[in-house]
Amino acid sequence: MTDLTAPRFTDPDAAREHLEALHWPEGAFCPHCGAVDVKKLPDQRGKPSKKHPEGSVRKGVHQCNACRQQFTVTVNTVFSDSKVPLNKWLLANHLMVSSKKGISAHQLHRMLGVTYKTAWFMAHRIREAMTTDDNGNMGSGGGTVEVDETYIGRVPGNSKTPIHNMNKVISLVDRSTGRATSIVFEGNFSAKSIAPILAKHMSPDAHLMTDGAHHYKTVGKAYAGHQHVDHARGEYVRKGDATIHTNTIEGFFGIFKRGMKGIYQHCGSQHLQRYMAEFDFRYTHRIANGVNDDERATIALVGAMGKRLTYRRIGPVAA
Repeated sequence: MTDLTAPRFTDPDAAREHLEALHWPEGAFCPHCGAVDVKKLPDQRGKPSKKHPEGSVRKGVHQCNACRQQFTVTVNTVFSDSKVPLNKWLLANHLMVSSKKGISAHQLHRMLGVTYKTAWFMAHRIREAMTTDDNGNMGSGGGTVEVDETYIGRVPGNSKTPIHNMNKVISLVDRSTGRATSIVFEGNFSAKSIAPILAKHMSPDAHLMTDGAHHYKTVGKAYAGHQHVDHARGEYVRKGDATIHTNTIEGFFGIFKRGMKGIYQHCGSQHLQRYMAEFDFRYTHRIANGVNDDERATIALVGAMGKRLTYRRIGPVAA
């Protein structure tokens, strides 16, 4: 169990030292040019201001001897240019990764003592840290990948039939590794539209496991095997072979929908992909896969490196 009164959650200097140990395990390096020839500077005092008549103090400042630029551990991370104390960032990160169904911006606003707008933006930055580019080769070595689609929320301005008026999501779960990957989908589900998504994320030697939807039957021919259960006929587990089911991905969708309806409640279509990345991250790095809350928080903090998120970047995310 994590102690939320630990120094890294209550003291900005302890939080900075914790982040330095994670981001620079072999010593500081310059985020601007990549040089390792850097030196740590004494505490830097800024210009006097109304809030800080004697000038605010910057700690943890380094200078690169190659490009001569100064930097701290937060440069070129999702924490860049933030006035929120770093210990509050680490606490927000821990609360988000350890809450199975998520934690609302309103709850973060109350617990961290920041405005709702700040809490909302912090949550999106942390979700950005949870995103990963390592989504290929699911099911490699003959593993089984369950694939299914679901509908959530509402597409603004869409006056079509109810099911077409909802956001579409297709998700993949690798039974062997427990990894989940979700893609917010535009258009209609068909073999032609789904095939490139599965090809991008699945290994050809994987075994595909789906429900009885017609569009998977053609796509399944591209993989080592394809089994399906017919939900329309009340089949959820194949008699005689308990491995043929889609219960794993149905369980993932259950967590996702409880979170979106019970915690977040309102999510614009333009932000849905980043919320999906959050649920993918927690599911992939869950306790059942041998990852505890502290380890999950560490993975997210390491993932914050090399990523930035500004208000202008909040918008549709490419699948």
